[in-house]
Amino acid sequence: MAYDEGLAQRIRERLGADAGVGEKRMFGGLAFLVHGNMAVGVSGDDLMVRVGPENADAALARPGARVFDMTGRPMKGWILVAGDALADDDVLGAWIDEGHAFAAALPPK
Repeated sequence: MAYDEGLAQRIRERLGADAGVGEKRMFGGLAFLVHGNMAVGVSGDDLMVRVGPENADAALARPGARVFDMTGRPMKGWILVAGDALADDDVLGAWIDEGHAFAAALPPK
């Protein structure tokens, strides 16, 4: 599955030159990792965000968000955000910051 390279570039620009951030092809798309833990990614036109189980309900209440379910079994603490809900850079930035903060709080891999 191809992924939205424009969205990936917008994520790169938001994350800047953070030394702890890396990229890896995952889930048929592109993942951005913080010290080895996935924070956000691009799958097709959608943004994958790791928010953690305790933040999932609040995240799902936001526009364009839905449960991340690629195998028929929803992944707890992961959200997919529709690409058309990410046109505003502030909205995208808020999602990226949330995923980055969650991943940065985990022990490095």
